[in-house]
Amino acid sequence: MRHFGHIPPVARERLFFKEPCAFDAGSSPEVLSTALGATLYSPATRPRLADDVLKQAGRGVVSMVLCLEDSIDDAEVVGAEANLVRQFAEIAERAAEMPLLFIRVREPEQITDLVKRLGDSAQWLSGFVLPKFTAQRGELFLEALAEAESASGHRLFAMPVLESPELLHLESRAETLRGIARTVDRYRERVLALRLGVTDFCSAYGLRRSPDMTAYDVQIVGSVIGDVVNVLGRSDGTGYTITGPVWEYFRLQERMFKPQLRRSPFMGRSADELRTALIEHDLDGLLREIELDRANGLLGKTCIHPSHVQPVHALSVVSHEEYTDAQDILRPERGGGGVLRSAYTNKMNEVKPHRAWAERTLRRAEVFGVAREDIGFVELLAAGLAD
Repeated sequence: MRHFGHIPPVARERLFFKEPCAFDAGSSPEVLSTALGATLYSPATRPRLADDVLKQAGRGVVSMVLCLEDSIDDAEVVGAEANLVRQFAEIAERAAEMPLLFIRVREPEQITDLVKRLGDSAQWLSGFVLPKFTAQRGELFLEALAEAESASGHRLFAMPVLESPELLHLESRAETLRGIARTVDRYRERVLALRLGVTDFCSAYGLRRSPDMTAYDVQIVGSVIGDVVNVLGRSDGTGYTITGPVWEYFRLQERMFKPQLRRSPFMGRSADELRTALIEHDLDGLLREIELDRANGLLGKTCIHPSHVQPVHALSVVSHEEYTDAQDILRPERGGGGVLRSAYTNKMNEVKPHRAWAERTLRRAEVFGVAREDIGFVELLAAGLAD
């Protein structure tokens, strides 16, 4: 699979200076953690889940979470587990290109039980999402994951969700973070990414952000994100990929773009008109939050509606200007440091302080591609949404 692989090659050639690379479930953890992009959640109770997965793969989704936790009622868990076993068997029969598939469980014992019940179809499973992750709970989850991996002979990744009240509360946050860091470090090779459970953070204080506000506007939440990145997102080789929080607003009553806008993103519509269309469809807050995710060291995003996927992916593409700066900073002859004017002549590039940024940018360029000089977000989004 590849990002923007669902659009025709001729369209990709028009959009990209450097096209996104191909990857699959067997790719390196570094590639996969960067490539997660918009991870789409779906309740595990859906009766045509295999069809849903195939449909979303055809629309550019590369990672999905099939949820047994908060998205379903407590009384539905047993039936949802049985449904997952049936749906994975159907996925195995089709043997089509699938997104990276993860199951969000409630308890550690579900991991070993489900992998055993999935049998040979577990080869289509990339791993598990581990809710309300703390040092104590996390150890049990990760031990179960290691046991399931050993029993199946199939590589399985973990994506812990950081959402517990202990992490939110100021008096316990530092020790909770240190405990989480110790736990994930012991299982580093299995931890693909860390996810943020902002909805649970807000719930602890009876809060809910409006569609006009980002997670960073809720100061309690913003402070937690900053501390998580501080401890677990460092660029010195000790950090992990940390994904952006869920955006929970969407429209069902109409398509994101009118049909004529979707058909021809490059003809007859200005960038300003496309931006206006986005704002009118309640995407302004989502777009601001994605930009703030990037500015605060997060990559990818939890999504609960398909309409959020392409905005996340379009804003993940590296601009030609970013790519040029990153390449200049990392040239071998710049190894001793120094300062240089950017090729776009609009900024200063300091080789040593900007090196980690440049390395991260080139990793993102590998999996999301580099846009042509005259291509911006709106063109990438419109192309990704085209039927």
